[in-house]
Amino acid sequence: MPLLSFLLYIFVTSFTPGPNNIMAMLFANKYGLRKTTKFCLGVGAGFLIVMLLCSYFNVLLQNSIPKIEFFMTVLGAIYMVYLAIKIILSKDDDKNNDENRNNSFLMGMLLQFINPKGILYGITAIATFILPYHDSNFSLIMYSLFLAFVGFVSTFCWSLFGSVFQKFLSKYKSQFNIVMALLLMYSAVSILIK
Repeated sequence: MPLLSFLLYIFVTSFTPGPNNIMAMLFANKYGLRKTTKFCLGVGAGFLIVMLLCSYFNVLLQNSIPKIEFFMTVLGAIYMVYLAIKIILSKDDDKNNDENRNNSFLMGMLLQFINPKGILYGITAIATFILPYHDSNFSLIMYSLFLAFVGFVSTFCWSLFGSVFQKFLSKYKSQFNIVMALLLMYSAVSILIK
């Protein structure tokens, strides 16, 4: 396995902006790092499930991907646009209403199943870097754990950023929300036109 290429791919793909990272940063900015940790753990758990599914059903997915890729892409893009609109329209008074619903373990976990960046990341990493060299159950499970751990770490780092700069970001809340919403919309559009 070309280890350096694998690690570079994993690092760049995991730490660049995407729905997980942007949402984690926004939640940490709004609710604090401690309350956002459950969302990050949910992202890690959901990502682990998606990586395991990608590992064990990679051949099936490669055969089916032309059929499901468009549906998953459109669904993921619609969800990202929905999140962007929620970010732009968010107000301080809805803090308690949204916290339990959106900033939760379950939301972080479920987000992975409609996150096209995460699904395509898993399919690509496993098909390109793992399956040609390792196909034992132990290897697939260990690589899935590793990929999920990197996903959790990247999401947590973005949360940490949102938390550390909370005072600055809250001072420029509306501008920050607009920039984050535009980044999410850019992600959605770039997925659709790739």
